[in-house]
Amino acid sequence: MIKKPIIGISGSIIKDQRGIFPGYQRAYVNNDYIRAVNNNGGVALILPTSPAETAKQIIAAIDGLILSGGQDVNPFNYGEEIQQKCGAIFPARDDFEFALLEAAEAKKIPVLGICRGAQIINVYRGGTLYQDISYRAEHTIRHFQLQDPPIPTHKIGITVNSLLDRTIQKDSMLVNSFHHQLVKSVPVSLQISGTTSDGVVEALEDVSFEFFLGVQFHPEMLIDSVQSANQIFQKLIEVAAKD
Repeated sequence: MIKKPIIGISGSIIKDQRGIFPGYQRAYVNNDYIRAVNNNGGVALILPTSPAETAKQIIAAIDGLILSGGQDVNPFNYGEEIQQKCGAIFPARDDFEFALLEAAEAKKIPVLGICRGAQIINVYRGGTLYQDISYRAEHTIRHFQLQDPPIPTHKIGITVNSLLDRTIQKDSMLVNSFHHQLVKSVPVSLQISGTTSDGVVEALEDVSFEFFLGVQFHPEMLIDSVQSANQIFQKLIEVAAKD
């Protein structure tokens, strides 16, 4: 039997609002992440939010890393006070995912950041965020869709010869959109590889790695409706299998 690469997916915590344990905390990731990995040749492994000092040992046990969506990144991490329209933050998760990234870079395993995960990559490398779309001065299209997750609602243009371009082999892609924060400044260690018509950053990458990509949309929710979304996971898993 061919050994499939293990892809760790960072998780979050949700509080039960019903049932016999209201307020009880549960570690989780949305099942679409699991399906996206398992359906495209990998073995999915949920990584619950844990103390940052455990990250190196966790990364040693996996072949690739996905940073999943979720809460807003703590603005303290990019030198700002929390503004009125910033959403819920989870500082312990920020710390854990920064530590996961550091260990993943050291091991040189492939990394995919999705939505919050892309923002975490940007902030970890020294970039900043708009704490809400309304704080961006330029005209901005809707980036938090009212449609079902598998339905694309806007297009992104893809930078020629970028990792994303080489992965899906197209100069544009229809995507979904569920974010109220945006990338503001991008550090010099990252390159923008996808934008919307309004200039919002939708994909960024580090070209010094074979696969180090952050996307602002949710490809895991598009695997049944947009083939290019599967190609992103396939490329991640292909690179992970080399180690």
